[in-house]
Amino acid sequence: MTILYEDNHLIAVNKTSSEIVQGDKTGDTPLSETVKQWLKDKYQKPGDVFIGVPHRLDRPVSGVTLFAKTSKALERMNEMFRQGEVEKTYWAIVANPPLEPEGELVHYLVRNEKQNKSYASDTEKPGSKKAILTYRLIARSERYYLLEIDLKTGRHHQIRCQLAKIGCPVKGDLKYGFSRSNPDGGISLHARKVKFIHPVSKKEIEIVAPVPEEKIWSVFNV
Repeated sequence: MTILYEDNHLIAVNKTSSEIVQGDKTGDTPLSETVKQWLKDKYQKPGDVFIGVPHRLDRPVSGVTLFAKTSKALERMNEMFRQGEVEKTYWAIVANPPLEPEGELVHYLVRNEKQNKSYASDTEKPGSKKAILTYRLIARSERYYLLEIDLKTGRHHQIRCQLAKIGCPVKGDLKYGFSRSNPDGGISLHARKVKFIHPVSKKEIEIVAPVPEEKIWSVFNV
């Protein structure tokens, strides 16, 4: 486990594409429990350790994952995520370049719980939620393109769904139309950076997650 940041209130980890953030029906050990155990061991705490989850990454996604070490920090971070006060930057590898090298995508997403999938449309539909992101092309290789994405809203599978809608599904993302899976079962979507005002100290915090150590990422030289 790679710790990216830690203070008295928050801890951030570089999640791998195989880890789950919170427990689910698979019964696999979630990252939240791994972090809890790490803190217990590091500080030799006799009782239970508090860990709160203010935001989640999909299981096949890698990158910076933030946890709260106090209930006060969790409450404040939850509110900051809700209010859009946390800047979230992602990197995505796609095989098809977008028509424009940079732009804003606005769609309306409807979530299908049974399929665990979201569907994007250009117009508002019953039960839909507005989804906004901006993207720019920052690098290319012989076969792939690297997009930097700033997420303006936090919808279910938002980046995966919106990129697929414009014909640029994320590499390895079979659920949203990519042709082949990645060897590790993950997808080439990485939570690169979060930036926010610390809920307690009020200082600006920027946490950057190194990309996975895979050949596909190294070819971009970024």
